[in-house]
Amino acid sequence: MSRLAKIPVKTATPIEITPENKCGFCTNSKCCTYITQAIDTPRTKYDFEHLLWQVSHENVRAYKDEDGWYLLMETRCTHLQPGGRCGIYEARPQICRDHSNDYCEYDAPAEEGFDLYFPDYQTLLKYCKKRFKKWERG
Repeated sequence: MSRLAKIPVKTATPIEITPENKCGFCTNSKCCTYITQAIDTPRTKYDFEHLLWQVSHENVRAYKDEDGWYLLMETRCTHLQPGGRCGIYEARPQICRDHSNDYCEYDAPAEEGFDLYFPDYQTLLKYCKKRFKKWERG
C-alpha cells in the first residue's frame, strides 16, 4: 500500500476593493459610456412634448432622481481604450478628475437610484397619458 502525499491547497486571499483600485475591477468602464445633462423639471404638456422628442433619438433616455431631472445619452468616450483605461489619463478633463467612484455603477446599477426612468418614447408617453388626463398626442 502506497502513501499519498498531502498536497497543500492554496486558497485565494480576497482582494479588498477600494476607491483607489475599484476602476481596475470594472470590466465595462460604465461611467465612461454615457453622459448626463441636467434639465429643467418638466411641468407642462409642452415640456413633456419636448422630452418625448428628445427620447425619440437613439441612445437618449430621461430620468428623475433625488437631484432632479436629467437626459442620459449613452455614448462611449472616444478616449476609452479597449482594456477600459483612459487614453488621455494625464490630460483628462477636470470633470473626469473630479469624478468619485466611492459609490458607482460598479457597486450597483445607476437605475436603482432613479425615481422615474424613461428608456424610450413609449415609456414616457404612457407616463404623460397618466399624468395629464387629456393627453391628445402620441
